[in-house]
This record gives sequence, structure tokens and C-alpha cells, in this order.
Amino acid sequence: MVKERVILGIDPGTIVMGYGVLLVLNNKPYLQTMGVLQLNKYEDHYLRLKKIFERVLGLIDQYHPDELAIEAPFFGKNVQSMLKLGRAQGVAMAAAMERDVPIFEYAPLKIKQAITGNGNASKEQVAGVLKSYLRIKEENMLPQLDATDGLAAAVCHFFQSSSPVLEKKYTNWGDFIKKNPDKVHKK
Repeated sequence: MVKERVILGIDPGTIVMGYGVLLVLNNKPYLQTMGVLQLNKYEDHYLRLKKIFERVLGLIDQYHPDELAIEAPFFGKNVQSMLKLGRAQGVAMAAAMERDVPIFEYAPLKIKQAITGNGNASKEQVAGVLKSYLRIKEENMLPQLDATDGLAAAVCHFFQSSSPVLEKKYTNWGDFIKKNPDKVHKK
């Protein structure tokens, strides 16, 4: 039986919103789609938020994701920019909640670390690793790196939710042996 799940990744923004949809079959990820929503043609900030809400709802209705992975706003110097970014993120999250899609939030540093092994990686490095890892053809790569940033959020969530979690915590070997006497073989 094939285990399938779909993860929608979003890189929120009020000028450009990036997104990527990851199809996971038997715990192997495949690119389903990625793209951007260009918002710079709209002068009105509230109209931009409406367009984000509508586009995220459209993506959810089209791809039926099981989860939404979204990049958290980072703390920058410009408070106005951060407020706008937070609103964009909130609207995307509201669209997911409207369709009962669970939301998982990741800091930009965490996403870059998960994808490249370096929390300070550039957008180009993230795109390059994703291209190689998901075997994305050059003609399917978009010039806007917001698309691969959205996809990176989805892949980060795939890594986080697919890695095995140890149920038991041990402080040392003695503690392990004490809690697992059946695993000790005496000669």
C-alpha cells in the first residue's frame, strides 16, 4: 500500500509570495509544483492580503495538502516591513485554517540549516541543493528564488516530520542498560 502525503510550503511576502508543493510517496519526496504570486502590481496593501488569501485557498483546493509549512517572519531592522510580512503570513495561515490544514512554522535559519546544512546559506545555495535533491530540471527552475524558498519550507517540514524520534532518553550507557535489560547479553 502506497503511503502518500502532500506538503504545501509558503514563503510569505507582500511583494512576492513563493510556494512549493511536495508530494511524498512512501517517504520519498517529489516536486509537484512551485511558483510565485506577484503582488507588486497592487498598490493597496489590503488588496495584496486578499490576493494571498485567495491564492493559498486555491492551492489548497487544487493540491489538497495534508500540512502547511510556512516560513516565520524574521526580526529585521524595519518594523513596518516586519509588520507587513507578519500580516502576509497570518493571511496564508488563515487560509490554511479555513480548510483545516495543520500549520507548521519554521524560522528562516532552521529552513536553510535543514536544506543546506548552513543556517546562513544564500537563496541561490538553497535553490541549488533543492534542484539536486529533488532532481528538478533546469527548465523547471524559476528565476524568482521565492519559489524555491517556499519549496524549502515544505522540504524542511518533510525532514523534520520524517526523522525518527527516540521515545526513550538515556543519560549514559549505564542508564541505557538499566532501562533495557533485555538488550544486554552476558558471556
